[in-house]
Amino acid sequence: MSAVSTPQIELKGLRKTFGRVIAVDAVDLEIGDGEFFAMLGPSGSGKTTVLRMIAGFERPTSGSVILGGVDETEVPAFRRDVSTVFQDYALFPHMTVGQNVAYGLKVRGVGGAERTRRVGEALEMVRLGDLAARKPGELSGGQRQRVALARALVTRPRVLLLDEPLGALDLKLREQMQLELKAIQREVGITFLFVTHDQDEALTLCDRLAVFNAGRIEQVGPPSEVYEYPATRFVAGFVGSSNVIPAASAQAVVGRPGTFAIRPEKIRVLAAGATPSAGELGLTGTVDEVVYSGATTRIVVDAAGLQLSATVLNDEAPDDVAAASALRRGDPIAVAWHESALRPLEV
Repeated sequence: MSAVSTPQIELKGLRKTFGRVIAVDAVDLEIGDGEFFAMLGPSGSGKTTVLRMIAGFERPTSGSVILGGVDETEVPAFRRDVSTVFQDYALFPHMTVGQNVAYGLKVRGVGGAERTRRVGEALEMVRLGDLAARKPGELSGGQRQRVALARALVTRPRVLLLDEPLGALDLKLREQMQLELKAIQREVGITFLFVTHDQDEALTLCDRLAVFNAGRIEQVGPPSEVYEYPATRFVAGFVGSSNVIPAASAQAVVGRPGTFAIRPEKIRVLAAGATPSAGELGLTGTVDEVVYSGATTRIVVDAAGLQLSATVLNDEAPDDVAAASALRRGDPIAVAWHESALRPLEV
């Protein structure tokens, strides 16, 4: 696990069981002060359970939760200096936007004038300053998400926990909110811990991420490192898409033993009969599928007993590259890639 210089969150040997089910198994993790960190994994991988233990909503079976250098494993949720934004936003429908945002301050005993000032600042931060008098039912999904974010930030926590807060939004709005979240995190400068199963979202938002699988962390690192250098077969397949060359085929295809991954965009699709360039490995085969996706086309190739997927840009191709628009199932084809594009995997 990569360490950070000033941890705001430290998890040591964190474990959580529900009866015979091990939800989280021996998780060690450090998240820095002011870092935008993502916990990424499929449903049931343990990421949300970890977030709930950090928030104090779940008590660990064993291990420690240390916040700001203080062991708060046994501290109840309402005494922890964290705020949480949930996927369903949990807004009070009978309250106005301003009253929703002010609720946490009121519970903490913040006076009326100070409360009004801080609510106004929080709503301006999320660009809802003119909607303070509306009710949640009068807002769009994106506006409700901003209200939930303002309510969480107005108490000025040291850590903001976000449990798949963009999951209910449509694609365009989700992409817009991703950019706004990054801007808000830079402005407030506190630690954001974001839970998601969407790998594109994690890669877009975070400074670093942890990839969860079956209650354990498989890899931690910056998005580019995790994508370009996946440590395990699971990471290679879950973060983006990868072609996996298994050990049984590696000697014949790669020329050495092991299990390897190669990203589809690293594979060149050549015209039938074309030869790879110097320093490239290559295979011949047939086209199994052609999938047009606007800017790119995905071509699935059967070669040497493997099914390899290549992604090509839909622009004018060099003479030795097969034109994706002209390919049909069953056509003969060749593929090639640089040796440096192969990534050895732990199995």
